[in-house]
Amino acid sequence: MAALNNEPLPDWTRWSIGLLLVGLLVCYAPTYYTFAHTVWLKDEAGHGPMILALSLWLMWRDRQKFLDLRSQPNPVFGLLVLLSAALMYVVGRSQGIDALEAFSNIMAIMACLLLVKGWAGVRLFWFPLFFLIFVIPLPGVVAQALTLPLKAAVSYCAEAILYAAGYPIGRSGVTLVVGPYKLLVADACSGLNSIFTLESLSLFYMKLMDYTSARRNTILAIMILPISFVSNTVRVMVLVLVTYHLGDEVGQGFVHNLAGLVLFSVALMLTYGLDRILAVFYDKHEQSSHH
Repeated sequence: MAALNNEPLPDWTRWSIGLLLVGLLVCYAPTYYTFAHTVWLKDEAGHGPMILALSLWLMWRDRQKFLDLRSQPNPVFGLLVLLSAALMYVVGRSQGIDALEAFSNIMAIMACLLLVKGWAGVRLFWFPLFFLIFVIPLPGVVAQALTLPLKAAVSYCAEAILYAAGYPIGRSGVTLVVGPYKLLVADACSGLNSIFTLESLSLFYMKLMDYTSARRNTILAIMILPISFVSNTVRVMVLVLVTYHLGDEVGQGFVHNLAGLVLFSVALMLTYGLDRILAVFYDKHEQSSHH
């Protein structure tokens, strides 16, 4: 662990931190302004502002720890990373490659940490840097490739469960037919956006809880995937049932938007329940390790 230095920061350190922060703001404020009016308006990337805000908050929370680190700058590697970030930014910005432009921001922050405090600064802020990966917009080709099988799987499970419950339901591809109504499982109902949102929130939850067991954290992170799928299947089933019992206007009206709350409520309950089960096996071990 890096030694702490309680002496006041030299003026050059304060100036360098200030200049680097101003540089980041000047470069990336236009990026996120553009994202706010384009990428973040889409369902699959709507969690972007939340992830950015939480990452910045985590860095702000640990700012004193960062300032207290002994300064061991790594200018060579820091400048190499900064140059790579600049090249990615120029290409991404000029060619409209959102993923490359967003990733360059992570590289630029890492470079600033290396230039000011060295690898100790990167180690301190490794989680906010990793967390920012969820801000990177998923390329359209990848999103489409993942969306199609997810929609098919959700449609299949919803139909199988409701049919077993006695409802007059059938399926053709991703179209569900229940009674006189036809419901198309749209891209937004595939669950892809909820998977990324819930995965990021679970990682943030684990960070706040400060679990020390790598196995516990891994289980939670992996299980978010099936939890997201189950929650989204429940969401589709709720919409089908509302449409069948109350009509198409109700099912496609405010209830359709309300179903998103159902999804996250189910996901949060399942995640918390899983965490409590894991607590039976890991809490005592983690408490003893802290001592």
